Amino acid sequence: MSTDKTWFITGTSRGFGRLWAEAALERGDRVAATARETAALDPLAERYGDALLPLTLDVTDRGAVGEAVARTRDRFGRLDVVVNNAGYGQFGMVEEVTEPELRAQLETNFFGTVWVTQAVLPVFRRQGGGHLIQVTSEGGVRAYPGIGAYHASKWAVEGLSESLAQEVSGFGIHVTSLEPGPYATDFAGATSLRVSTPLADYDEVREATTPDWVIGDPRATSEAVLAIVDAENPPRRVVLGRTLPEIEEIYAERLRVWREWSELGERAFGEQVTPDRAA
Repeated sequence: MSTDKTWFITGTSRGFGRLWAEAALERGDRVAATARETAALDPLAERYGDALLPLTLDVTDRGAVGEAVARTRDRFGRLDVVVNNAGYGQFGMVEEVTEPELRAQLETNFFGTVWVTQAVLPVFRRQGGGHLIQVTSEGGVRAYPGIGAYHASKWAVEGLSESLAQEVSGFGIHVTSLEPGPYATDFAGATSLRVSTPLADYDEVREATTPDWVIGDPRATSEAVLAIVDAENPPRRVVLGRTLPEIEEIYAERLRVWREWSELGERAFGEQVTPDRAA
């Protein structure tokens, strides 16, 4: 059944973005689907016609992002759901990641998300509402060895989105950080994964810490995403997959350590001072 929503989804040539675009179109919604190469969207265009607006977009190009959002608004008249999905993974130990690799990772995963977010917020505010879906991943709330650059980009999006949600709630705008665990997308493929030149000193670390991931079927996520965007009071955060028990253990350990060292932390407060006396 159509909910008569207009979507703007980045990174739709494959993976989650493609699946969610198709799910929205299938139920009768309209979708502006962005990709670096829109030829991959031709089958959707043939099937769904004017309900699909394919847009060539590199999310690191701030000007192009603004133009894409404007074209979507002009074509469909409004925006209801914006999904920041475009991104890739830079793998490598922290010492191995080069400055260009780290900057490129942040340009796409973090700054690309910021540019889209800033471009759509004025539209949402004028409308009196909208829903922003920030695709972070479980990698935005936990971390594995060897993926530090990727985690840095996703944790940054999580922090940004946490502040944003509080800033825009009065405008009727919802923000959801979507945190998928491992899925059988092409994330590990040549188009979505880049690997830094390895240092032999870390070979044993790599071998000892290779994750034993349980991989989910990405097609199962579409129903969940539709339920989230249709919710009257959508959640601030949603973990997709079966990684929540592990995340709970990690946060329980963090709480334990914070509490263990809380007395020292409280002593570091000293005496309460007024702002004009602060150092």
